[in-house]
Amino acid sequence: MVESDSSEASVPTNNSSYFALIVAQVLFGSLPVIGKVVLKTIPAVALVGFRVALTALILVMVQSYRGRFWLQERGDYWRLGVLSLFGITFNQFLFIIGLSLTKASNVSLLAVTIPIFALTVGSFAGFEKLRRLKIIGIILAAVGVIILIDPRNASFSSESTLGDILIILNSLSYGIYVATSKSVIMRNGVFRSMMWVFLFASIICVPIGAYSFVGLGPSTIDGSIWLLMIYIAVVATAAPYLLNAYALSHVNPSTVAVFVYLQPLIGFLMAVYFLGEKVDYVFGIATALIFAGVFLVTRRFIPSET
Repeated sequence: MVESDSSEASVPTNNSSYFALIVAQVLFGSLPVIGKVVLKTIPAVALVGFRVALTALILVMVQSYRGRFWLQERGDYWRLGVLSLFGITFNQFLFIIGLSLTKASNVSLLAVTIPIFALTVGSFAGFEKLRRLKIIGIILAAVGVIILIDPRNASFSSESTLGDILIILNSLSYGIYVATSKSVIMRNGVFRSMMWVFLFASIICVPIGAYSFVGLGPSTIDGSIWLLMIYIAVVATAAPYLLNAYALSHVNPSTVAVFVYLQPLIGFLMAVYFLGEKVDYVFGIATALIFAGVFLVTRRFIPSET
């Protein structure tokens, strides 16, 4: 048994946790568009294997340098092994394959189910209480996202149905991970926990991804695609996972999950900046609802409400 990592166990202010969550959503929010470009050349399972392998390698290098490698308790190895299935393996395969089969607008719309799954699982597991204001906050944020992306613009035609189902299952998988991972992450520290989660996930994801690369001819892949794949693995995978884990060790799981609602909002803002799309009153209403929902879920509850 190794000594506790006091630097990882130190408690930051709520503001630092919320800032980490916002940055994580910005990075995650860039994934669908870039992923669509890469998936035109690279098979979905190959992209998953590459993401997991590179992220695991980065985390191993960082933790080896820091000298904080082994877990606090022997039982935490199997706990993180199980969590890796929901937080990485199932989550990433379902997301990337689903993204390849459906439209980005559908993915944004269906992501609103993550907090619902996380709060429900957390409630059944005894980690969360279904407080009235939290439920209202989740509903407000969900309504805001639905208004923002307008379900009438989402395509639920027969060819995208399978992709939509996979994205919903991805939301369920990630919701289970968020709702059940806090205690083991707090005990071992953010970065050490995430390193082992990705190591366990690589046992499944990397061989499958490598097999998918067979016959593809990696040397024929354009250099820009390799750069985008590295971006996906490092900036849009490793960084936001670590930021979410950092926040999860200090705030409630439902708080982490509800910040997913910021992803489509951030995506729309990027579209305004890069594509020249216009902001109208609908955007203002959606923004107000989303941030009102985030406020209700993240606010500190007084003792009488607990």
